[in-house]
Amino acid sequence: MTINAFKFGVSSAITAAVLWLICSALVMLMPTMMLSMSGNMLHMQLNEMGWHLTLIGVVQGLVAWIVSAGIAGWLLATIYNRLQNA
Repeated sequence: MTINAFKFGVSSAITAAVLWLICSALVMLMPTMMLSMSGNMLHMQLNEMGWHLTLIGVVQGLVAWIVSAGIAGWLLATIYNRLQNA
C-alpha cells in the first residue's frame, strides 16, 4: 500500500494546528493547571516560571508546528513508500 506523501503531510500539519490551538486555549483558560501538567510531563518543576503567552507567540508557534509537522509527515510517508518498494 502506498501512502500519498503530500496528503499525509497536510493531514499531519492540520492535526498539529488543531492540537496547538487546543493547547493554547487551555493555557489561556487554566494557566496554573497547565503549567503544573507541563512540568509533570517534562519531569520538571515549572511552577515558578509562569507563562508568557501572547497572540503573536501563539501564531508564531502555530506556523512553526504546521511547517514542522507537515514536513515530518511528508518525510515519514516518503520513507515508508520507499521501504515498501525495497
